[in-house]
Amino acid sequence: LALWGGAGGALMSLSISGDWLRAIGSPSFYSGATIDQEAKPVAQSMHGKWDAGAHPFEDADTWMLIGANPVISMWGGIPHQNPWKRINDARKGGLKLIVIDPRETECAKRSDIHLQVKPGEDATLLAGIIRTIIEEGLYDADFVQANVQGFEELRETVADFTPDYVEERTNVPAALMREAARTFAAGQRGRVTSGTGLDMQPRGTLHEYLVLALNTITGRWLREGEEVPNPYVLLPGRTWRAQTEELEPLLPQDSALESRFRGLKHNDGQFPANVLADEILTPGPEQVRALFVMAGDPAVSIPNHDRVVEAFKNLELLVTIDWRMSATAKLSHYVVACKLSLERPDVTMLPEAVAETYGHGGYTVPYAHYTPALIEPDFDVIQEWELFWGLAHRMRTPMTFRGKPLDIDRKLTSDEMFDVMMEGSRIPFEEIKGTPGGRLYPDASIRVEAREPGKDARLNVGFGRMMEDLRDVRGEPLTGGAALEPGEEYSHRLITRRMRQVFNGMGQQIPELMEKYSYNPAFLSPFDLRALGLEAGDIVEIASKHGAIRGVVEADETVPSGVISMAHSWGDSVEREEETFQTWGSNTNKLVSFDEDFDPIYGMPRMTSLPVNIRKAEGVEAG
Repeated sequence: LALWGGAGGALMSLSISGDWLRAIGSPSFYSGATIDQEAKPVAQSMHGKWDAGAHPFEDADTWMLIGANPVISMWGGIPHQNPWKRINDARKGGLKLIVIDPRETECAKRSDIHLQVKPGEDATLLAGIIRTIIEEGLYDADFVQANVQGFEELRETVADFTPDYVEERTNVPAALMREAARTFAAGQRGRVTSGTGLDMQPRGTLHEYLVLALNTITGRWLREGEEVPNPYVLLPGRTWRAQTEELEPLLPQDSALESRFRGLKHNDGQFPANVLADEILTPGPEQVRALFVMAGDPAVSIPNHDRVVEAFKNLELLVTIDWRMSATAKLSHYVVACKLSLERPDVTMLPEAVAETYGHGGYTVPYAHYTPALIEPDFDVIQEWELFWGLAHRMRTPMTFRGKPLDIDRKLTSDEMFDVMMEGSRIPFEEIKGTPGGRLYPDASIRVEAREPGKDARLNVGFGRMMEDLRDVRGEPLTGGAALEPGEEYSHRLITRRMRQVFNGMGQQIPELMEKYSYNPAFLSPFDLRALGLEAGDIVEIASKHGAIRGVVEADETVPSGVISMAHSWGDSVEREEETFQTWGSNTNKLVSFDEDFDPIYGMPRMTSLPVNIRKAEGVEAG
């Protein structure tokens, strides 16, 4: 039996579902992380974690965004509470904003410097920026000497990423790249942050590692004596120190559990989504025959779409917990309806957990808010966590919750479950419950303390595997156009994007959000539309080496020539997509394969910067 955890779940439900899976003795946990931003914790495990945390946005004088558009995605480093206002106010106060993105995103339009990188060349550009900072002596020498290892290895590895070479590969003018490097290094506060655009490709781990290295050599970490901007509220209080927390590298050869496919292993508490379909379809002692899906729609979101749907149809038991009849729900034997946000109590613990894991996201100030259930539904729905407690109760399976024994005979209330989750929190849960509307819980006395005696771990900017990967990038052949390999003929590279109305696969079922688009358009530059003999609204076929989809083209002046931009996690698993793409959208995962060109650590395939050809579809009328 396996469990899929998606991005839409409450923290309590995600916690108890994993505890239940462990209680029945199954290691088969899968999640959307390995097709999203798993690169971040994996890269951090090799680099190390600065215990005091990084510079916050509020007092930054420089900021660099890579593959992120926070004003649309509400993610990527800019605080997601009114990011437009925060960016505008910060720029009025002198902030220099640098954006790296193939597309002239909403953030790029308001940036001081926009590096319009060729899709898939992020590692080359980052290496060039790091080289410039090192060669021109713009790095924080004192911080590097006191807190960093691997600096000489990094210097040596980036040496061949000269400005002219970087320009040839990335299409970013050498002078503009140097200006961006100098501008960022000249700042005293701020950092580099990233989004899914940097991670949804095979070298995502290297990209995130270079982001960390760039932050580290420019010293973008809080120092002794500085106030901790968010010492958390609902997580346990702790001492914040100006020192490195050395982590165990999340490398697959260190894992005891191996999947049966492509050499991929159990890593960071889960198996890669890469292998789920094959683990279902391939007979053997470890074959997955039952799957519980919570807070996601893997039939749409997992690449190699057709094989995933085939696998789900072959399960002996597929249970989906969702409020909507998603594509996965349509394939399920049982669909358990769950309560929505206003129908259950909740508390703002998840943003703190996100910030602790990824280093950004969540809140940059110590805010907490508890809300009771505001609506009592008049039909039969439950909270997601109640399903897993009920299974343990009926199966008589002893289990724990957050490391403590859970009574499987008396079902706790949600508030009692919160009590368990927030034991030892900096501010007692009862105090937070008693504060309607939420509030800030600042404490100016919580400051970064000195390094502990004997703690001599250092941030590693020259980790061997990452330097080897970067040398492999330097050894790749130069190709023109959209091709990845010499001899290939592709006209465009497909990149992902966000749409304001939806979050991944959530939102498409709400008609009020779909008034402008009920599908995900294929956005092309006006120049490319004319060159292909197309007009906005035409139906096209988009083909990769792995598959083809149909889409509706729209003109977008922010998309450069040679690039096509589409949102992911659209489409339907049951209806014939060639008949419904104008209603439910086009699933770009039909263009992606897990069998090649994937990250060897956590299996992320090339989901962006994907070479494709485009032609007008024959015999299809626009709806």
